[in-house]
Amino acid sequence: MAEREFTGRHAAAVFVGAFAVIIAVNVALAVSAVRTFPGLEVANSYVASQEFNERRAAQEALGWTVEAREADGRITLAFTGRDGVPVQPKTLHAVVGRATEISEDVEPDLVFTGEVYEAPLELGGGRWKVRINATAEDGTEFVQKVSLHVKK
Repeated sequence: MAEREFTGRHAAAVFVGAFAVIIAVNVALAVSAVRTFPGLEVANSYVASQEFNERRAAQEALGWTVEAREADGRITLAFTGRDGVPVQPKTLHAVVGRATEISEDVEPDLVFTGEVYEAPLELGGGRWKVRINATAEDGTEFVQKVSLHVKK
């Protein structure tokens, strides 16, 4: 059997093939990133930065902490005040979704039980984010993202 000679054409084909694979992977990753991008956090980042310290101070003055849990097909949000007593915000809006994409985002119908907010919600295993927008009785805005790890 005769040996085949490695020519300049072969080298060019390997070179072009390698770059084609690199470009194809980059295009696939860019398309995936754009498709799953949830959008802007704020409409005008400059204005948001100017108001950040005041909003943070007002939110910290509330003294609220939030804990998210998932068990038996239910999600629970526990708001507590500085004294450890359960808190019921005047308004509450929460979105539960994956940290990296918006295709699985869901807005649970949370009900206050006297101690915590609960809603039926089946979540797959892994890391989830709960984006919370609430308002205190005095009108103070409370915005927080809470991590939730679901074991399945």
